[in-house]
Amino acid sequence: MASPKPSSAEQIIFKDATERNTGWNIAFSLLLAVTFVIFAKWGLGYIGVDASLPVFFLASCFGLFMAFNIGGNDVANSFGTSVGSGTLTIKQALLIAAVFEVSGAIIAGGQVTETVRSGIVDLETIDISPNDLMFIMMSSLLAAAIWLLFASKMGYPVSTTHSIVGGIVGAALMVGFVTGQDNALDMVQWGEIGKIAVSWVLSPLLGGLVSYGMYRWIKKYILQFNEQAEAALEALGTKRKEFVMQHRHSFEVLSDLQGVSYTEALSRDSKRVSSGDFELDELESDYFKELELMDREAKKIDAHRALEKWVPALASFGALVIASMLIFKGLSNLDLALSMSGKIVILAMVSAVAWMATSILVRLLKKKSLQRSTFLVFAWMQVFTASAFAFSHGSNDIANAIGPFVAILDVLRTGNVYETAAIPTIVMIAFGVALVGGLWFTGRNVIRTVGTSLTRMHPSSGFAAELSAAMVVMGASVLGLPVSSTHILIGAVLGIGVANRAANWKLMKSIGVTWVVTLPAVSAMSALVVLGLRAIF
Repeated sequence: MASPKPSSAEQIIFKDATERNTGWNIAFSLLLAVTFVIFAKWGLGYIGVDASLPVFFLASCFGLFMAFNIGGNDVANSFGTSVGSGTLTIKQALLIAAVFEVSGAIIAGGQVTETVRSGIVDLETIDISPNDLMFIMMSSLLAAAIWLLFASKMGYPVSTTHSIVGGIVGAALMVGFVTGQDNALDMVQWGEIGKIAVSWVLSPLLGGLVSYGMYRWIKKYILQFNEQAEAALEALGTKRKEFVMQHRHSFEVLSDLQGVSYTEALSRDSKRVSSGDFELDELESDYFKELELMDREAKKIDAHRALEKWVPALASFGALVIASMLIFKGLSNLDLALSMSGKIVILAMVSAVAWMATSILVRLLKKKSLQRSTFLVFAWMQVFTASAFAFSHGSNDIANAIGPFVAILDVLRTGNVYETAAIPTIVMIAFGVALVGGLWFTGRNVIRTVGTSLTRMHPSSGFAAELSAAMVVMGASVLGLPVSSTHILIGAVLGIGVANRAANWKLMKSIGVTWVVTLPAVSAMSALVVLGLRAIF
């Protein structure tokens, strides 16, 4: 499976000259190193006095490495459409990720987490020691991180949730077998594994269908109208130029007396037009009469009509979806104590503000060209959706690294296995920093895949893909469907490609293979790692 190769246009978008990024690379390297030192120093005072220091340091490396690779794959996948469409540069995406991903982890990441993922693997069905629990979680973190790093280097977006689940399954089964457990296979909820398999098809299919429908609507009612309006304005501009040239030629053949008389008429007409208060019949010269008729024809075209009519409504609907995703998913770990009626009021307010703000923005952009106005308004809306995705991602998916690590940390601190454990704030900060570092160092290939290689993206299509993905994620959460947000977004991008008849199915085939291979590959690696850890410690 070959990784996607950038075209000349993509090389311009994703060009990162060494001399330009050396300072950034050094800065992020130092930031990661300082973060690890501060985190390790804190951890030494947090764990129990009898805890194994080598296990702590190794677990910290594995956990931060996992967060690093979540940034390089999952976060990069989330920002791929924004960078590929030209809405954001990689560095701007990095800044948004730094603010919203870390904020999501700290504000809404939850105060406690499950130490054992009973949804897929129920470790309580076997007699397991605290040390073996640590080794299982350490193995799953390392194996999942290695797989994510491989996928990121290849440019393939994969599910971090499926990766960590595969790691826990493989390590838990291996520990069960080597410790002579009779019911080792019973700990795996095979029905849940089946749901993961269903998500390989269901997630991209739903994302693609919704994205296709939404982009076709945008294309029909906004983009195609704009193309027709631009063509009409261009034709009118050509007609205007030809008329001016023809008038100049006609003026040159006038006699001196006719020229003086016509010049005086032009001067009077110029004053009338400048005042803005005149009737067409009051104009004396054919020149100003014809120009006025052309101006009135241009006003009838009303080039910004589609933007003024549909974009505020689209923004309002998008704000409603994104706000719902944040309230019901991104902030689900916070005890907001809001009633359903209170949430509905908040959603209505957000939707109304989005409608008013976008209406004002569209009016302000009327002085710019139609093409530029369309780019800017969709770019602004896409920044909003990207920021909301980043916050939601930081509040939920970073648990794929924090959950297993906190389980290890809790055992090192207490010497026992508990169903839940508190998440220290410094853990969320450190893992958030590692996540942003991963986006910078290893995220470019995945960004290129999502933003340009699967299909070419523009702000309007990128907005449609992101909003469609948010709609499917929300709908699936309400209906309890087994879906993956990563797979949904890839399906949404493909939906855009299908609508434009420009989808890269060859690349999608390779990505699909990695989705299927993810769980067994990480399981096998994790099983081998846990054997090594048990042998060493």
